[in-house]
Formats: sequence, C-alpha cells, structure tokens
Amino acid sequence: MAVDSKILEQALRRYRQDREDHRQRWAARADAIRRTVPRAAEIDRELRSTAGQIVAAAFRRGADPTSALSALQERNLSLQRERAELLVENGYPFDALEEKPLCALCNDTGFTDQGICRCLMAYCTREQNRELSKLLDLGSQSFDTFDFSLYSQEFDPAEGTSPRENMEIVYELCANYAHSFSRRSGNLLMTGAPGLGKTFLSACIAREVSASGVSVVYDTAAHVFAQFERDKFGREAAYDEDAGSDINRYLNCDLLIVDDLGSEMTTAFVVSALYQIVNDRLMSGRKTILSTNLTPEEIGRRYSAAILSRIEGSYQILTFFGEDIRKKKRP
Repeated sequence: MAVDSKILEQALRRYRQDREDHRQRWAARADAIRRTVPRAAEIDRELRSTAGQIVAAAFRRGADPTSALSALQERNLSLQRERAELLVENGYPFDALEEKPLCALCNDTGFTDQGICRCLMAYCTREQNRELSKLLDLGSQSFDTFDFSLYSQEFDPAEGTSPRENMEIVYELCANYAHSFSRRSGNLLMTGAPGLGKTFLSACIAREVSASGVSVVYDTAAHVFAQFERDKFGREAAYDEDAGSDINRYLNCDLLIVDDLGSEMTTAFVVSALYQIVNDRLMSGRKTILSTNLTPEEIGRRYSAAILSRIEGSYQILTFFGEDIRKKKRP
C-alpha cells in the first residue's frame, strides 16, 4: 500500500538524523577506546594501510599478485585477531571498533530490494501518528478503552434494539474493519447525532490501521473543503499532482477519514469537492470513512442525489443512536 509522501519525507529526515547521531556516538566511543588501548589504534592504522596494499597488489602489472595478496590477507586477519584479543583483555567487546548499522537488513539506507525497510516504516508510523494526534487523542482513544456502559440498555422501539446492543454491533464492525484492513476493505458512513462515539471509533480505526504501516489521513470536513477552496481560488493554476499537497494526500492515501461532514458551509463548490473525493477514491479503490450528524436522506438533500447514490451503493452505513455520552462523562 502507499506511503504518504509527506509522512515519508518527515520520517526520512528523522531517520537520517538518528543515523548520523548513531555514527557520531560510535565515533566518540571508538576514539575513547583507542586512547585507552593505544595498540588498538596502531592496528587500526595498519589495517587501513594493509587494505591499500591489497588493492595495489591486485592491480600491479608485470607479476602474479596472488602470493602477495595471500600474504597481505593473512597479515590482515592476524591484526584483526590481535585487536580483538586486546579489546577483550581491556573489558570491551571484541568488535567494539567495528561500526555496525542500526539495521542489518538495509545497512541503514532505509530501503531494501523489496522497497521501504521495516526500520524506516517504523519511523513512518510514528510520523503518521504525530500527524493524526494533532486532531485525535490517540493516547486514550483505542478499542480497548471503549466503554459500553455509557450506552443505555433500554429498548428503543423506533430502532428495534437498544443503544447498547447497537453499539456492540457497530463496535465489532469497526474493530474488524481496523484489524483486517486491506485493499479489499469497504468504505464506512458513520451517521448519528453528536456525542455518540463516531469520532472516538474513527480515532480507534485510524490508530489501528496506521500501526500496520498503511497511509491514513484524518481531517475535519470543514478543513478538507477549505483546502480544496484555497487551492482552487488561492492561486491561478488549478491543483496539480504535487506530492506534498493536502489535496493529493486526501485523494491518494490508503484510508481517508473525513469527520463532521455537514458542519461546513455547504456551497456548490463544496458539493463538487465532495463528489470528487467520493468518486475518485471509489474509482481508484482507495478506502474512505465519512462521519456525520446528518442522516442519509439529509446527505442527499444537502449534497445531491448523485453523491447519496454513490455512498449508499458503496459504503456500509453504521447508525449511531441514543443519549449524548459526552454529557454522561461530565462530572
């Protein structure tokens, strides 16, 4: 799956800084060891000289360099054994003067023949969580902390079930969605009154999916549409496929979560932008979660029948109902 270019850029910056810090710490330790064990420093210098002699012998003309190479290589191995013994005698690991990469898989490049190395992917995950945490409380919002006791067990005749039983079903669907997210996953529409857990469960999904190395973008509808409008009217040229643009991230991330749809001022431009998001992401097979206080019927009236048709045909609709649980949490 795709790695958000903005996230990758930030991750690479931190990755390279940590790699340089590691190199400097190793160099400082190595210098201290050489001062403590002067003979080790002499051996290091001789090894470097031996390496040069091996290269020179390999390219020497007019004589067979095989015997010279063999002798130099044997001398090299002898020096390495002597250095290792000296280091151990002085309380250091035998390989203390050998610079080792933080990641043996990619040799600290961040990439393997298969693509991004798992060490760099871990940096991407941390950077993505930093981005998500700007809007979401990822520290406390997780499936493990979801509290069903906040939902009433009283049967609701209009819904045919109780808020508690409904939320148990919705929770299970969201948890399964997050834990098994893939290109085959569907899209979700979370609909219901304010304060029923839509944002909380959106955050839970974002946290879980992000941890698997998938590119996730979470934003409020108001900000998403503001970015489209700024890009359209803020400069002469219409937006292009710039890797760093917010619009590019909205359209091309693996999972886009748009929260509070309907809170923005709805204009013809907003309707057009929403259709582009919904339609383009469906056409490209990328997944979307929309969260709104509007009912599906209200979505159709506000944004057009065409958008509602696309949503009803391609999204699983999760309905939230009951009392505002945020009021129950207040002391």
